[in-house]
Amino acid sequence: MKISRLAGVAALLAAGFAQAQEVKLNAIVEEWYVQMLDSNLRLNSAPTAAQGGGYLTAPSLDTVWKENQFSHRRTEIYLNGKMTDKLTWGVMFDPNNSTSSVGNNILNDAWVNYQFTPRFSLKGGQFKPLQTWEASMVGTAGFMFYQRSLGSRLVGDRRDRGVVATMGFGDAKGFNGKFNLGIFNGTSDDGSAGKNADANAQKDVAARLEMGYGSDHKFGAYYRDGVTSVKDVNLVAGTTTAWGPSAPSATQIKDNKDRTTNMGAYYVYETSKWQASAEVITGLLGRRNPTVFAAATAVGRQHLDQKYMAYTLSGVYKMGNHQITARYDFLNYNSGDDWYTATNPYVYSYTPAGGTASTVDVSPKFTEMIVGYNYVFNPAKFSFAKFKLNYIHRSDNFLLPIAGQSGEQGGNSVVASIMVGF
Repeated sequence: MKISRLAGVAALLAAGFAQAQEVKLNAIVEEWYVQMLDSNLRLNSAPTAAQGGGYLTAPSLDTVWKENQFSHRRTEIYLNGKMTDKLTWGVMFDPNNSTSSVGNNILNDAWVNYQFTPRFSLKGGQFKPLQTWEASMVGTAGFMFYQRSLGSRLVGDRRDRGVVATMGFGDAKGFNGKFNLGIFNGTSDDGSAGKNADANAQKDVAARLEMGYGSDHKFGAYYRDGVTSVKDVNLVAGTTTAWGPSAPSATQIKDNKDRTTNMGAYYVYETSKWQASAEVITGLLGRRNPTVFAAATAVGRQHLDQKYMAYTLSGVYKMGNHQITARYDFLNYNSGDDWYTATNPYVYSYTPAGGTASTVDVSPKFTEMIVGYNYVFNPAKFSFAKFKLNYIHRSDNFLLPIAGQSGEQGGNSVVASIMVGF
Protein backbone atom coordinates (compact mmCIF):
# COMPACT_ATOMS: atom_id res chain seq x y z
CA MET A 1 0.00 0.00 0.00
CA LYS A 2 2.78 2.42 0.91
CA ILE A 3 4.57 1.68 -2.36
CA SER A 4 1.43 2.35 -4.38
CA ARG A 5 0.88 5.64 -2.55
CA LEU A 6 4.45 6.72 -3.23
CA ALA A 7 4.02 5.82 -6.89
CA GLY A 8 0.87 7.90 -7.00
CA VAL A 9 2.61 10.90 -5.44
CA ALA A 10 5.47 10.53 -7.92
CA ALA A 11 3.01 10.42 -10.81
CA LEU A 12 1.27 13.57 -9.57
CA LEU A 13 4.60 15.38 -9.18
CA ALA A 14 5.67 14.31 -12.67
CA ALA A 15 2.36 15.52 -14.10
CA GLY A 16 2.75 18.85 -12.33
CA PHE A 17 6.30 19.21 -13.61
CA ALA A 18 5.18 18.43 -17.15
CA GLN A 19 2.46 21.08 -16.91
CA ALA A 20 4.92 23.61 -15.55
CA GLN A 21 7.24 23.33 -18.51
CA GLU A 22 7.62 21.85 -21.98
CA VAL A 23 10.66 19.67 -22.59
CA LYS A 24 11.82 18.46 -26.01
CA LEU A 25 14.42 15.79 -26.75
CA ASN A 26 16.28 15.61 -30.09
CA ALA A 27 19.38 13.76 -31.24
CA ILE A 28 21.67 13.53 -34.28
CA VAL A 29 24.05 10.67 -35.07
CA GLU A 30 26.57 10.88 -37.91
CA GLU A 31 28.92 8.12 -39.06
CA TRP A 32 31.92 8.76 -41.34
CA TYR A 33 34.26 6.90 -43.62
CA VAL A 34 37.34 8.77 -44.88
CA GLN A 35 39.69 7.56 -47.62
CA MET A 36 42.75 9.49 -48.78
CA LEU A 37 43.48 9.07 -52.47
CA ASP A 38 47.28 8.94 -52.26
CA SER A 39 49.95 7.63 -49.88
CA ASN A 40 51.40 11.00 -48.82
CA LEU A 41 50.06 10.80 -45.31
CA ARG A 42 51.72 7.40 -44.76
CA LEU A 43 55.06 8.34 -46.34
CA ASN A 44 55.55 12.07 -45.79
CA SER A 45 55.82 14.28 -42.72
CA ALA A 46 54.58 17.75 -41.82
CA PRO A 47 57.11 20.60 -41.63
CA THR A 48 58.10 21.71 -38.17
CA ALA A 49 57.17 25.08 -36.70
CA ALA A 50 60.73 26.28 -37.37
CA GLN A 51 60.18 25.42 -41.04
CA GLY A 52 56.99 27.48 -41.18
CA GLY A 53 54.72 24.51 -40.56
CA GLY A 54 53.22 25.66 -37.28
CA TYR A 55 49.76 26.05 -38.79
CA LEU A 56 49.10 22.45 -39.75
CA THR A 57 46.87 21.75 -36.77
CA ALA A 58 43.08 21.97 -36.58
CA PRO A 59 41.19 23.17 -38.49
CA SER A 60 43.50 22.63 -41.47
CA LEU A 61 44.07 18.92 -40.92
CA ASP A 62 40.98 18.19 -38.83
CA THR A 63 39.53 14.69 -38.59
CA VAL A 64 39.47 14.06 -42.35
CA TRP A 65 43.27 14.09 -42.53
CA LYS A 66 43.39 10.31 -42.14
CA GLU A 67 44.58 7.69 -44.60
CA ASN A 68 41.37 5.72 -44.07
CA GLN A 69 39.09 5.63 -41.08
CA PHE A 70 35.63 4.75 -39.83
CA SER A 71 34.50 7.13 -37.10
CA HIS A 72 31.59 8.32 -34.99
CA ARG A 73 31.65 11.92 -36.14
CA ARG A 74 28.78 13.16 -33.99
CA THR A 75 26.43 11.86 -31.33
CA GLU A 76 24.66 15.07 -30.35
CA ILE A 77 21.82 15.01 -27.82
CA TYR A 78 19.63 18.09 -27.38
CA LEU A 79 17.31 19.00 -24.51
CA ASN A 80 15.24 22.17 -24.75
CA GLY A 81 12.74 23.40 -22.20
CA LYS A 82 10.17 26.14 -21.72
CA MET A 83 9.52 27.11 -18.12
CA THR A 84 7.22 30.01 -19.02
CA ASP A 85 6.40 31.94 -22.18
CA LYS A 86 9.44 34.10 -21.42
CA LEU A 87 11.94 31.74 -19.79
CA THR A 88 13.53 28.97 -21.89
CA TRP A 89 16.64 26.83 -21.60
CA GLY A 90 18.72 24.41 -23.64
CA VAL A 91 21.43 21.79 -23.21
CA MET A 92 23.45 19.97 -25.88
CA PHE A 93 26.11 17.36 -25.22
CA ASP A 94 28.07 14.90 -27.29
CA PRO A 95 29.51 11.80 -25.55
CA ASN A 96 31.80 11.41 -28.57
CA ASN A 97 33.79 14.41 -27.28
CA SER A 98 35.13 12.49 -24.30
CA THR A 99 38.44 11.93 -26.11
CA SER A 100 38.48 15.25 -27.96
CA SER A 101 41.78 17.10 -28.39
CA VAL A 102 40.11 20.33 -27.24
CA GLY A 103 38.96 19.14 -23.85
CA ASN A 104 37.24 16.25 -22.11
CA ASN A 105 34.02 18.12 -21.37
CA ILE A 106 31.20 16.45 -23.31
CA LEU A 107 28.88 19.36 -22.54
CA ASN A 108 28.79 21.66 -25.58
CA ASP A 109 25.91 24.03 -24.88
CA ALA A 110 24.05 25.00 -21.71
CA TRP A 111 22.08 28.24 -21.69
CA VAL A 112 19.11 30.11 -20.22
CA ASN A 113 17.20 32.74 -22.22
CA TYR A 114 14.74 35.35 -20.93
CA GLN A 115 12.48 37.10 -23.45
CA PHE A 116 11.78 40.48 -21.86
CA THR A 117 9.70 41.70 -24.81
CA PRO A 118 8.86 40.19 -28.23
CA ARG A 119 11.95 41.95 -29.61
CA PHE A 120 14.44 41.96 -26.70
CA SER A 121 16.04 38.97 -24.95
CA LEU A 122 19.00 38.11 -22.73
CA LYS A 123 20.85 34.78 -22.99
CA GLY A 124 23.57 33.45 -20.69
CA GLY A 125 25.62 30.27 -20.51
CA GLN A 126 28.02 28.26 -22.68
CA PHE A 127 27.51 28.38 -26.48
CA LYS A 128 29.13 29.59 -29.71
CA PRO A 129 29.89 33.32 -29.42
CA LEU A 130 28.18 35.01 -32.41
CA GLN A 131 30.95 34.33 -34.93
CA THR A 132 30.35 33.28 -38.57
CA TRP A 133 27.13 32.28 -40.29
CA GLU A 134 28.06 28.68 -40.92
CA ALA A 135 29.46 27.83 -37.48
CA SER A 136 27.03 29.62 -35.16
CA MET A 137 23.83 29.99 -37.21
CA VAL A 138 23.62 26.65 -39.07
CA GLY A 139 22.98 23.60 -36.93
CA THR A 140 24.48 20.19 -37.57
CA ALA A 141 21.29 19.03 -39.26
CA GLY A 142 21.65 21.81 -41.85
CA PHE A 143 25.13 20.81 -43.08
CA MET A 144 25.32 20.44 -46.86
CA PHE A 145 28.98 19.35 -46.85
CA TYR A 146 31.19 16.96 -44.90
CA GLN A 147 32.21 19.74 -42.51
CA ARG A 148 32.09 23.47 -41.94
CA SER A 149 34.48 25.69 -43.90
CA LEU A 150 38.10 26.22 -42.82
CA GLY A 151 37.41 29.79 -41.71
CA SER A 152 34.31 28.83 -39.75
CA ARG A 153 36.24 26.13 -37.89
CA LEU A 154 39.01 28.57 -37.03
CA VAL A 155 36.77 31.43 -35.92
CA GLY A 156 33.34 30.20 -34.89
CA ASP A 157 33.25 26.49 -34.16
CA ARG A 158 34.24 26.82 -30.51
CA ARG A 159 32.23 27.39 -27.35
CA ASP A 160 32.71 30.13 -24.79
CA ARG A 161 30.90 31.27 -21.67
CA GLY A 162 29.17 34.62 -21.48
CA VAL A 163 25.99 36.63 -21.92
CA VAL A 164 24.30 38.04 -25.06
CA ALA A 165 21.64 40.73 -25.43
CA THR A 166 19.52 40.52 -28.61
CA MET A 167 17.26 43.20 -30.13
CA GLY A 168 15.05 42.34 -33.09
CA PHE A 169 13.64 44.75 -35.67
CA GLY A 170 11.74 44.88 -38.95
CA ASP A 171 8.99 42.86 -40.62
CA ALA A 172 9.29 39.06 -40.96
CA LYS A 173 7.77 39.22 -44.47
CA GLY A 174 10.03 42.08 -45.58
CA PHE A 175 13.27 43.55 -44.27
CA ASN A 176 14.07 42.26 -40.78
CA GLY A 177 16.96 41.53 -38.48
CA LYS A 178 18.56 41.17 -35.08
CA PHE A 179 21.43 42.94 -33.37
CA ASN A 180 23.37 40.84 -30.84
CA LEU A 181 25.94 42.16 -28.36
CA GLY A 182 27.82 39.81 -26.04
CA ILE A 183 30.59 39.60 -23.45
CA PHE A 184 32.54 36.32 -23.15
CA ASN A 185 35.38 34.86 -21.09
CA GLY A 186 37.72 34.90 -24.07
CA THR A 187 39.08 31.38 -23.66
CA SER A 188 37.64 29.82 -26.82
CA ASP A 189 40.87 29.96 -28.83
CA ASP A 190 43.00 27.89 -26.50
CA GLY A 191 43.11 24.14 -25.87
CA SER A 192 40.04 24.14 -23.65
CA ALA A 193 37.76 25.35 -26.49
CA GLY A 194 36.18 27.71 -23.98
CA LYS A 195 34.79 24.94 -21.78
CA ASN A 196 37.13 25.34 -18.82
CA ALA A 197 36.69 27.71 -15.90
CA ASP A 198 37.84 31.26 -16.58
CA ALA A 199 40.83 32.52 -14.56
CA ASN A 200 41.57 35.93 -16.15
CA ALA A 201 40.22 39.42 -15.66
CA GLN A 202 39.90 40.44 -19.32
CA LYS A 203 36.84 39.63 -21.39
CA ASP A 204 36.02 39.49 -25.12
CA VAL A 205 33.39 41.67 -26.74
CA ALA A 206 31.45 40.15 -29.65
CA ALA A 207 28.70 41.52 -31.86
CA ARG A 208 26.64 40.22 -34.77
CA LEU A 209 24.12 41.95 -37.02
CA GLU A 210 21.73 39.50 -38.72
CA MET A 211 19.47 40.74 -41.51
CA GLY A 212 17.13 39.25 -44.05
CA TYR A 213 14.65 40.09 -46.74
CA GLY A 214 11.71 37.73 -46.86
CA SER A 215 12.58 34.05 -46.64
CA ASP A 216 15.08 33.89 -49.54
CA HIS A 217 17.81 36.34 -48.51
CA LYS A 218 19.96 36.37 -45.38
CA PHE A 219 23.00 38.59 -44.81
CA GLY A 220 24.94 40.14 -41.98
CA ALA A 221 28.23 40.95 -40.30
CA TYR A 222 30.03 40.16 -37.04
CA TYR A 223 33.01 41.29 -34.94
CA ARG A 224 35.01 40.10 -31.96
CA ASP A 225 37.85 41.68 -29.97
CA GLY A 226 39.94 40.27 -27.12
CA VAL A 227 43.43 39.58 -25.82
CA THR A 228 45.31 36.75 -24.11
CA SER A 229 43.63 34.78 -21.33
CA VAL A 230 46.88 34.84 -19.29
CA LYS A 231 46.79 37.19 -16.28
CA ASP A 232 48.95 40.30 -16.54
CA VAL A 233 50.94 39.26 -13.50
CA ASN A 234 51.88 35.98 -15.24
CA LEU A 235 52.68 37.33 -18.71
CA VAL A 236 55.96 35.97 -20.10
CA ALA A 237 57.16 36.84 -23.61
CA GLY A 238 57.82 33.80 -25.78
CA THR A 239 61.28 33.13 -27.17
CA THR A 240 61.84 34.86 -30.52
CA THR A 241 65.28 33.65 -31.61
CA ALA A 242 63.80 32.37 -34.88
CA TRP A 243 62.56 35.90 -35.64
CA GLY A 244 66.11 37.28 -35.93
CA PRO A 245 67.44 40.73 -35.00
CA SER A 246 64.24 42.53 -36.10
CA ALA A 247 62.19 40.84 -33.39
CA PRO A 248 60.27 43.14 -31.00
CA SER A 249 61.34 43.45 -27.38
CA ALA A 250 59.83 41.41 -24.56
CA THR A 251 58.03 44.54 -23.37
CA GLN A 252 56.45 45.07 -26.79
CA ILE A 253 55.38 41.45 -26.96
CA LYS A 254 53.75 41.61 -23.53
CA ASP A 255 52.10 44.95 -24.30
CA ASN A 256 50.57 43.43 -27.45
CA LYS A 257 48.87 40.81 -25.23
CA ASP A 258 48.14 38.66 -28.30
CA ARG A 259 45.28 40.93 -29.35
CA THR A 260 42.75 38.85 -31.28
CA THR A 261 40.04 40.10 -33.65
CA ASN A 262 37.47 38.77 -36.10
CA MET A 263 35.63 40.78 -38.74
CA GLY A 264 33.31 38.95 -41.10
CA ALA A 265 30.31 39.19 -43.38
CA TYR A 266 28.03 36.68 -45.08
CA TYR A 267 25.22 36.39 -47.65
CA VAL A 268 22.90 33.42 -48.19
CA TYR A 269 20.28 32.89 -50.91
CA GLU A 270 17.99 29.90 -50.51
CA THR A 271 14.88 28.62 -52.26
CA SER A 272 13.29 25.21 -52.68
CA LYS A 273 15.68 24.55 -55.62
CA TRP A 274 18.85 26.48 -54.85
CA GLN A 275 21.13 27.48 -52.04
CA ALA A 276 24.11 29.80 -52.58
CA SER A 277 26.30 31.35 -49.91
CA ALA A 278 29.40 33.50 -49.54
CA GLU A 279 31.34 34.40 -46.41
CA VAL A 280 34.57 36.33 -45.78
CA ILE A 281 36.47 36.65 -42.49
CA THR A 282 39.65 38.46 -41.48
CA GLY A 283 41.37 39.68 -38.33
CA LEU A 284 44.42 39.44 -36.11
CA LEU A 285 45.60 35.89 -35.51
CA GLY A 286 46.52 36.78 -31.93
CA ARG A 287 46.19 34.20 -29.18
CA ARG A 288 45.28 31.44 -31.67
CA ASN A 289 49.07 31.23 -32.25
CA PRO A 290 50.35 32.98 -29.11
CA THR A 291 53.46 34.99 -28.30
CA VAL A 292 52.82 35.43 -24.55
CA PHE A 293 52.54 32.65 -22.00
CA ALA A 294 52.60 31.89 -18.29
CA ALA A 295 56.02 30.23 -18.78
CA ALA A 296 58.65 30.79 -21.45
CA THR A 297 58.15 28.85 -24.69
CA ALA A 298 58.52 29.37 -28.44
CA VAL A 299 56.21 31.91 -30.09
CA GLY A 300 53.45 30.63 -32.33
CA ARG A 301 53.44 33.11 -35.22
CA GLN A 302 55.83 35.25 -37.31
CA HIS A 303 54.58 38.77 -36.45
CA LEU A 304 52.72 40.48 -33.59
CA ASP A 305 50.16 41.96 -35.99
CA GLN A 306 49.88 38.88 -38.19
CA LYS A 307 46.47 38.68 -39.88
CA TYR A 308 44.47 35.79 -41.30
CA MET A 309 42.02 35.82 -44.20
CA ALA A 310 39.36 33.25 -45.05
CA TYR A 311 36.55 33.10 -47.55
CA THR A 312 34.22 30.45 -48.90
CA LEU A 313 31.76 30.19 -51.80
CA SER A 314 29.23 27.38 -52.01
CA GLY A 315 26.26 26.28 -54.09
CA VAL A 316 23.63 23.54 -53.81
CA TYR A 317 21.11 22.41 -56.43
CA LYS A 318 18.14 20.50 -54.97
CA MET A 319 16.12 17.91 -56.90
CA GLY A 320 13.72 16.20 -54.53
CA ASN A 321 15.72 13.47 -52.79
CA HIS A 322 18.94 14.50 -54.57
CA GLN A 323 21.32 17.43 -54.01
CA ILE A 324 24.41 18.40 -56.01
CA THR A 325 26.91 20.45 -54.00
CA ALA A 326 30.10 22.42 -54.64
CA ARG A 327 32.32 24.63 -52.48
CA TYR A 328 35.56 26.60 -52.73
CA ASP A 329 37.30 27.17 -49.40
CA PHE A 330 40.35 29.38 -48.68
CA LEU A 331 42.28 30.11 -45.48
CA ASN A 332 45.52 32.10 -45.20
CA TYR A 333 47.16 32.37 -41.76
CA ASN A 334 49.41 35.25 -42.91
CA SER A 335 47.39 37.32 -45.34
CA GLY A 336 49.68 40.36 -45.06
CA ASP A 337 52.90 38.33 -45.56
CA ASP A 338 54.18 39.83 -42.30
CA TRP A 339 57.30 38.39 -40.69
CA TYR A 340 60.35 39.67 -38.83
CA THR A 341 62.90 37.37 -40.45
CA ALA A 342 65.08 38.61 -43.30
CA THR A 343 63.61 36.07 -45.72
CA ASN A 344 60.30 34.30 -46.15
CA PRO A 345 60.13 31.75 -43.28
CA TYR A 346 57.77 29.51 -45.25
CA VAL A 347 60.09 28.94 -48.23
CA TYR A 348 63.31 27.00 -47.67
CA SER A 349 65.63 24.36 -49.08
CA TYR A 350 64.89 20.86 -47.87
CA THR A 351 66.79 17.61 -48.45
CA PRO A 352 64.85 14.41 -47.71
CA ALA A 353 66.71 11.34 -46.50
CA GLY A 354 68.30 9.66 -49.50
CA GLY A 355 67.03 12.40 -51.82
CA THR A 356 68.20 15.66 -53.34
CA ALA A 357 67.66 19.22 -52.16
CA SER A 358 64.56 21.04 -53.39
CA THR A 359 62.87 24.35 -52.64
CA VAL A 360 59.73 23.86 -50.58
CA ASP A 361 56.99 26.47 -50.11
CA VAL A 362 54.73 25.73 -47.16
CA SER A 363 53.15 29.18 -46.95
CA PRO A 364 50.01 28.83 -44.79
CA LYS A 365 47.55 29.36 -47.65
CA PHE A 366 45.23 26.36 -47.59
CA THR A 367 42.48 25.64 -50.10
CA GLU A 368 39.84 22.98 -50.49
CA MET A 369 37.69 22.48 -53.57
CA ILE A 370 34.74 20.19 -52.90
CA VAL A 371 32.17 18.53 -55.13
CA GLY A 372 29.52 16.36 -53.56
CA TYR A 373 26.25 14.52 -53.70
CA ASN A 374 23.60 14.27 -50.99
CA TYR A 375 20.72 11.82 -50.87
CA VAL A 376 17.92 13.13 -48.66
CA PHE A 377 15.68 10.37 -47.35
CA ASN A 378 12.71 12.67 -46.75
CA PRO A 379 12.78 15.98 -48.68
CA ALA A 380 10.05 17.38 -46.43
CA LYS A 381 12.44 16.96 -43.47
CA PHE A 382 15.77 17.05 -45.28
CA SER A 383 17.74 18.12 -42.22
CA PHE A 384 17.44 14.91 -40.24
CA ALA A 385 18.30 12.05 -42.58
CA LYS A 386 20.82 12.27 -45.41
CA PHE A 387 23.73 10.48 -47.02
CA LYS A 388 26.63 12.72 -48.08
CA LEU A 389 29.51 11.92 -50.42
CA ASN A 390 32.26 14.54 -50.83
CA TYR A 391 35.44 14.64 -52.91
CA ILE A 392 37.98 17.09 -51.42
CA HIS A 393 40.83 18.46 -53.53
CA ARG A 394 43.47 20.18 -51.36
CA SER A 395 46.32 22.58 -52.04
CA ASP A 396 49.83 21.07 -52.16
CA ASN A 397 51.45 22.70 -49.12
CA PHE A 398 50.75 20.33 -46.25
CA LEU A 399 53.65 17.83 -46.31
CA LEU A 400 57.35 17.58 -47.16
CA PRO A 401 58.76 15.61 -50.11
CA ILE A 402 60.56 12.30 -49.69
CA ALA A 403 63.19 10.65 -51.88
CA GLY A 404 61.96 10.68 -55.46
CA GLN A 405 59.61 13.64 -54.88
CA SER A 406 60.19 17.35 -55.35
CA GLY A 407 58.26 20.27 -53.91
CA GLU A 408 55.58 20.27 -51.26
CA GLN A 409 52.96 17.54 -51.10
CA GLY A 410 49.18 17.58 -50.56
CA GLY A 411 46.51 14.97 -50.07
CA ASN A 412 43.00 14.60 -51.49
CA SER A 413 40.18 12.71 -49.77
CA VAL A 414 36.78 11.17 -50.23
CA VAL A 415 34.38 11.39 -47.27
CA ALA A 416 31.15 9.40 -47.04
CA SER A 417 28.74 10.00 -44.17
CA ILE A 418 25.29 8.99 -43.05
CA MET A 419 23.42 11.31 -40.68
CA VAL A 420 20.12 10.52 -38.98
CA GLY A 421 18.20 12.28 -36.27
CA PHE A 422 14.84 13.01 -34.71
